[in-house]
Amino acid sequence: MYKRILVATDGSTLSKKAVRSAIDLAGVAGAELVALYVVPRYPVSYFEGGITISAQDVARTEKQWADKGQAVVDAVQLQAQGEGLKAKAVVARSDLVAESIISAAKKHKCDLIVMASHGRKGIKRVLLGSETQHVLTHSSVPVLVLR
Repeated sequence: MYKRILVATDGSTLSKKAVRSAIDLAGVAGAELVALYVVPRYPVSYFEGGITISAQDVARTEKQWADKGQAVVDAVQLQAQGEGLKAKAVVARSDLVAESIISAAKKHKCDLIVMASHGRKGIKRVLLGSETQHVLTHSSVPVLVLR
């Protein structure tokens, strides 16, 4: 069936459901699990010509985001390992979330991507677009979308 399943998570309630389903599916299939969290870059260009933000503040904020992402995927890895699965925790840094998910699936030789139907709500989803939709339309790896 599946040998390696990538689960994309942002730590939200909906993505936690996707994680649970991915772990269950990996258990049934005897597959390995790759937990992925994509950390965006700090949006410095939005503030050009206006607010001055130091490079140290940007670096500190990005490190906080990366640390949070690492904690999220480490928890998924521990959960999966606690259920007897082989699991890996991966944090990627990119503003191109969907592309990072697709790239990670290829890099780690995953044969399925599991993700929630959406991670952002309201105006952020309208402005940023649907990462899930992008993965669905551009991935050569099958995608399981959960609500």
